[in-house]
Amino acid sequence: MSEADAGVDAVRAPCPEAADYLDMLAAERGASGNTLAAYRRDLDDYLGYLDRAGIALADVDAGTLRAFLIDLESRGLKASSAARRLSCVRGFHKFLYAEGDASADPSVAVSGPRRGRVLPKILSVAEVDRLLATAQEAVAAEQPPGRARRARRMLCLLELLYATGLRVSELVALPRTAGVSRERYLFIKGKGGRERLVPLTEAARTAMAAHLAAVPEESAWLFPADSDSGHLTRQAFARDLKAAALAAGLRPDRVSPHVLRHAFASHLLQNGADLRIVQELLGHADISTTQIYTHVLDERLKAMVRDLHPLMDG
Repeated sequence: MSEADAGVDAVRAPCPEAADYLDMLAAERGASGNTLAAYRRDLDDYLGYLDRAGIALADVDAGTLRAFLIDLESRGLKASSAARRLSCVRGFHKFLYAEGDASADPSVAVSGPRRGRVLPKILSVAEVDRLLATAQEAVAAEQPPGRARRARRMLCLLELLYATGLRVSELVALPRTAGVSRERYLFIKGKGGRERLVPLTEAARTAMAAHLAAVPEESAWLFPADSDSGHLTRQAFARDLKAAALAAGLRPDRVSPHVLRHAFASHLLQNGADLRIVQELLGHADISTTQIYTHVLDERLKAMVRDLHPLMDG
């Protein structure tokens, strides 16, 4: 059984139509187990609403979907969460229509909740430098073997994350072969099965080599751990990262794996990188996803006009 098939079985939906939709997402779009679980939860919520309202799936119309959005709002869901749930429901009804299981797609006439522009949390270059410096100091300090290994692992994780901007799920699941390769880049298979090359810094390669010395040769993973997956979990890394932030004198609530991914992208743009290049490095399928960072470009353009335009001298 493939990973995708296993993911669908793990998130089997409560009605045949929803199960077919999840099967399609796994087979045709390469949706991961985590993505399928999220869609399952959204579909469960939507189908539960229809059941409470006494509305059959075949009888759903635009008014039903608008009422569902009102119900979400009354339950206190943020606009971003309601929009994500509506996106899942839209895809579901579009699928039913395309498969001939519905005579129309009722979601076409429904607009989503208004969402304010939420800027990503980022750390400054100085703050990231402090985080890395503190991790390096921990590696250099005299410590018992177990703590020394964990310190080298944390430095490796930090250097890799800030050097590459990997998603945390991609980072913790790196194979051991990534650490033994002599290449100056990583080959990443990301969301939807999309593949990309991500360059490595010398600092990241050095940290990987130091960490790799403690990784058993029989391990399939660069960051093995006693977990169901066999590798370090996202939750464990996020917890350890909070402790590293505290040691560096940073507020733990400001530091997470995703915040470091944002810092990677924002710092590249601040230093003149092209938005399309950043899109490729982050593994975004659509440039619109990367455009959340355009506030960085706006500030850079303002600075360029201020510093370079001849009429700005006075």
